[in-house]
Amino acid sequence: MTSVHDSKDLGELGPIGVFGGTFDPIHYGHLRTGFELQQALKLAEVRFMPAGNPPHRERTIASNELRLQMVKVAVEGQEHFVVDDREMRKSGPSYSVETLGELRREFPTRSLCLIIGMDAFLGLPKWHQWRELLELAHLVVAHRPGWRAPGMGPLGGLLVDRGTGRVLDLHEARAGRIYIHAVTQLEISSTELRALIQSGRDPRYLMPDGVREIIMDTGCYARKD
Repeated sequence: MTSVHDSKDLGELGPIGVFGGTFDPIHYGHLRTGFELQQALKLAEVRFMPAGNPPHRERTIASNELRLQMVKVAVEGQEHFVVDDREMRKSGPSYSVETLGELRREFPTRSLCLIIGMDAFLGLPKWHQWRELLELAHLVVAHRPGWRAPGMGPLGGLLVDRGTGRVLDLHEARAGRIYIHAVTQLEISSTELRALIQSGRDPRYLMPDGVREIIMDTGCYARKD
């Protein structure tokens, strides 16, 4: 794993992938998606950015400290993976547009790629200042079977105007394009993992061993009677 402070030395001209989420807990579905996109899009780095107070989701189960620890353990030793805890250090809601604004100020000449799932993309009009996202970054949509890109409405029009199938477009411009990429389907979800653990079953082989050890040692997802 590379720390945020060292990441500026990585591929100065390459795009920066921004992969946010509650990661409650992080699992192989997240990691495989980040890895495949880093490889396919030739991203200089993928920043795993755990949300502190996500405005669109219910409160997280594990504490910020434990979720951050699990993400750090999960990406340890993986080249081009970086952990960025800036959203956890905020006192208020973690809005993507504000986070991207901070990154844009830090990296004024770099391409930024916000990585989201197709389900999140379909709900994009509900995001805070969602139209401003493309002024700050590209959108990279991780596509899985069962989801279809919209052909109508505001998102359909946006795809016509901003969609691209060229990886080079993500390198040649700092922001403004939408790129949809199919990733390996791993039927793992954090919600189902928490339910599995609460039922007393073992999450081995669904997440890195280090993450599993933190969960088993702390009992952070154990049933609360």
